[in-house]
Amino acid sequence: MNVKAKPLSEITRHAIDLLSKDMGIVDTVRFLNQFTTGYGDYTEEREALFKDLTLDEILASLKKAPSHQNG
Repeated sequence: MNVKAKPLSEITRHAIDLLSKDMGIVDTVRFLNQFTTGYGDYTEEREALFKDLTLDEILASLKKAPSHQNG
């Protein structure tokens, strides 16, 4: 069986059309945003951010932080 592969741009456009018709544009954008890779060097930023803190101090600050639950 020989199947011609569609260009990725065509598949992406079709998928976005389907999602936005079914879920709406806002939820489609929210869904797609979870797959973005972001930017920067997380390892470097993490080391700079936490360089003077112990693991116990980091955990204690997390326990003190307000809890945010998606509703």
